[in-house]
Amino acid sequence: MAMDASILFQIAGIGIIVALIHTILKQLGKEEIAQFATLAGFIIVLVIVIDGISDLFQQIKSVFLFQG
Repeated sequence: MAMDASILFQIAGIGIIVALIHTILKQLGKEEIAQFATLAGFIIVLVIVIDGISDLFQQIKSVFLFQG
């Protein structure tokens, strides 16, 4: 596992895009859709983080159980 900054840049990029979409939709008077867009962005970031945590636990498991 190469823990580099690309994951952080992906999350930051998603955050910026979701913030732009939220602002545009809110100015157009579509606040409910803006909230759904924010929720969708949060779920996407949550999936990325959960995937990273899953990889971390697999590596910890392989270290302590001496599995390759």
